Amino acid sequence: MVTSIQSQQATVPRKVPRTKIPCYIFDSNVDLARSVAQEIAGLIRSRNSFGQHAVLGLPTGSTPLGVYRELIRMHQEEGLDFSNVITFNLDEYYGLQPDDIQSYHYFMNEMFFKHVNVQPENINIPDGTVPESDVEARCRCYEEKIEQTGGIDLMLLGIGRDGHIGFNEPYSGRDDRTQLVTLDPVTRMDAASDFFGEDNVPTQAVTMGVGTILDARKIILMALGEHKAAIVHEAAEGPMTDRVPASYLREHPDVKFLLDPAAAEQLTATATPWLLGTVTLTDALVKRAVLWLCEQTNKALLKLDAEDFREHHLYQILREQGPASEVAHRVFRWMMDTINYHPGGRDRKRIICFSPHPDDDVISMGGTLIRLVEDGHEVHVAYMTSGNIAVFDHDAQRIADLVAEFNRLFGIDIEKSAVVEDCVFGALKNKIPGQPDVEDVLKIKSLIRWSEAKAGAKVCGCEESNLHFLDLPFYRTGTIEKNPIGSDDIRIVRELIESVDPSQVYIAGDLSDPHGTHRVCAQAILAALGEIDVEQGNRPEALLYRGAWQEWPAHEIEIAVPLSPRDLERKKAAIFRHESQKDSALFPGTDRREFWQRAEERNRNTADVYNQIGLPEFYALEAFVRWKGLPL
Repeated sequence: MVTSIQSQQATVPRKVPRTKIPCYIFDSNVDLARSVAQEIAGLIRSRNSFGQHAVLGLPTGSTPLGVYRELIRMHQEEGLDFSNVITFNLDEYYGLQPDDIQSYHYFMNEMFFKHVNVQPENINIPDGTVPESDVEARCRCYEEKIEQTGGIDLMLLGIGRDGHIGFNEPYSGRDDRTQLVTLDPVTRMDAASDFFGEDNVPTQAVTMGVGTILDARKIILMALGEHKAAIVHEAAEGPMTDRVPASYLREHPDVKFLLDPAAAEQLTATATPWLLGTVTLTDALVKRAVLWLCEQTNKALLKLDAEDFREHHLYQILREQGPASEVAHRVFRWMMDTINYHPGGRDRKRIICFSPHPDDDVISMGGTLIRLVEDGHEVHVAYMTSGNIAVFDHDAQRIADLVAEFNRLFGIDIEKSAVVEDCVFGALKNKIPGQPDVEDVLKIKSLIRWSEAKAGAKVCGCEESNLHFLDLPFYRTGTIEKNPIGSDDIRIVRELIESVDPSQVYIAGDLSDPHGTHRVCAQAILAALGEIDVEQGNRPEALLYRGAWQEWPAHEIEIAVPLSPRDLERKKAAIFRHESQKDSALFPGTDRREFWQRAEERNRNTADVYNQIGLPEFYALEAFVRWKGLPL
């Protein structure tokens, strides 16, 4: 059973050629986290052997969680000793108390410090509670303390979508030291989910400056997910500029970017490697290059000529694989083969669509669900989490009011109802912005998402008896921060797969979900499929969908399901059934539009891409990629 970092086989990262900062791509976030943890552990053990301190600069957020979990495992199972470690955190929100659940004091204690033996006096986190008149002096003290320890040995960083490191926002100075800063709107938007709404995010923070970070002897920056790809490209390959503070890191003598494949996808060596010189021409790379050529020339596939290839540095393809017309025809046939009106086949099959949140099924593949049902397949939908944290308080209040009045009208258990009402109404009335909900309120919010999921699936034609609400344990924290996938999560998923015995399963492959739930759910499903494959010698076909946050690029699409105007309108109607997410979602992520608008545009855009490269013109397309056994 694959449930921990330790139990997975390590892979060697690939160095990315010709970047201005050394970049390494790992096959998965698990491999990346293990590598960083091992490097930190090596430093600690080396210093311990000489009776010396190891001084670490530490970040917060979802990116380093895997590293902290692996370090905790090393401490508990291998005896890694943190008693001589001194830590300095990068930053802290200004105005939060240390015990506020969104504070970085709270995060570090819950996610790391309380699980290892770092001495309390060796833990240093900027103080966000001092009066503003005292902040500058306190920041100088922080700098002095770093200097007194001999400086930071290893600085661990993440990167914001706007290029910030720590809370050094765009246009921060190269030589800035620890200071109070105003947060960029992009940063506050990205933090909104942690605070249950953007309005609750502090406007200021105390952060180490860029100059402080650059003083560290070694720097490791980690980036995960497609939503970090654009800024990684800018920081590692663009000009050094104060608009992208992470670009200053190229001045450091010992720095590296560690990336998962999604975060590296816009680097030149990944996106357009033929521009760097001779490459190994696989079918996948030829497909990507020729589709890129269509985009550069604004030509359809069958209109490309040899001059187009030569002018755009693709003469190697002509030299090794034949004349332009033959290459273009080959890619044309490959793309035509992706079009599939019947993705489940013609014979009746059992199929499971795994939906991380209660609305991902209809948002991302609602049209395909409609097609699968119409083709006569037995379609099951597995809702993996309750989605209860993504419901506004006013929606919960409205439902609580409705239930209370219903009970009064029909005289249903009035005494018990009054107790529940007092608890729920009192909790909502006295709730502080950004505070997690009490259990009774979470139950109401879960019921809201449950009823919406059933209504949406019904629009697509799914039978209620084939809807499964798994409520995986990892999600049941009541806060944005979730537990890691455990054996119980994998067991629940596996039991469903084995009971339904599907020929196909559909999995969310969208790793830019701001909560990380999509990635965690995918890991649980793939672990379950891996176990089944090992024990039984086969597994269902696994197809990955996207849609809520972005769509698959054309060169990756393996199945494209055409949608008619009627299909798309019906899909939108299914999305509309999720009324708690309508008009304004509690956690919209980086895209402010409603989910139906995102879905419609992405499906229409995919069809437009097919049309532009000279394929049949469709109204809309939903796209899928086959899972080939690789980690997400």
